[in-house]
Amino acid sequence: MLSLTRKMTKTGTRLRALATFTAAASLTLALSGCTKLETESPSSVRNAADTQARSASLGTVDCAHTKCIALTFDAGPSENSARLLDILKEKQVPATFFLLGKRHIDTYPELVRRMADEGHEVASHTWTHKILTDADPDEIREELERPNKEIERLTGKRPTLMRPPQGRTDDTVHDICRELGLAEVLWSVTAKDYKTNDSDLITERVLDQSSRDGIILLHDIYDGTVPAVPGIIDALKKRGYVFVTVPQLMAPGKAEPGKVYR
Repeated sequence: MLSLTRKMTKTGTRLRALATFTAAASLTLALSGCTKLETESPSSVRNAADTQARSASLGTVDCAHTKCIALTFDAGPSENSARLLDILKEKQVPATFFLLGKRHIDTYPELVRRMADEGHEVASHTWTHKILTDADPDEIREELERPNKEIERLTGKRPTLMRPPQGRTDDTVHDICRELGLAEVLWSVTAKDYKTNDSDLITERVLDQSSRDGIILLHDIYDGTVPAVPGIIDALKKRGYVFVTVPQLMAPGKAEPGKVYR
């Protein structure tokens, strides 16, 4: 009887382990759209650029020799964005904004203009936050083209970067992004600020994960995020980081349409 109990316990353990593995594998497939996701790092883009381009195109920061990091904000603009822009201006920090269209770009057009006027990179996060891997090609094009046109109308500059909602992408999305002249940008640092309004926790999570050439994902639509930004900036500056936009992080190289960067 004891032997039978042990066998049943071992069998149950194996089944639980198998279930955990299967769930993890399913999640991996879901996040990548059933496609093996290949990404490139900012440093690989920089290293691929030739020496002549480096000397000709770099601005004031050379991230090959400087400890750079990029702040990015998704799903704005929002009622919190003006305060965020005030903070970034005060701290002299550029950011990259991946903007939503419906109820955001169309609601706060003056903030989109301000982002561009104050030297931030303005990019797309789709029009309605539709999960692109669940959409057909025409829907994907609509989700990407509509914010591009509005951003270009407001700022005079057409976006070259986009961030897929929830980071979900696949070969079809890559192909359409290539067609539209868009590179996909994911992230290496996330505070999961969509799950908490605790500004101290948001700050702690960012600082724990940050490293050179990092791309930090935050959302200025949530109440706890913007109050965390001054502390994040000050702490990372003390660690020797210089804040840049995503394109500056890759300079003198450039993100290539249809490719994914993290």
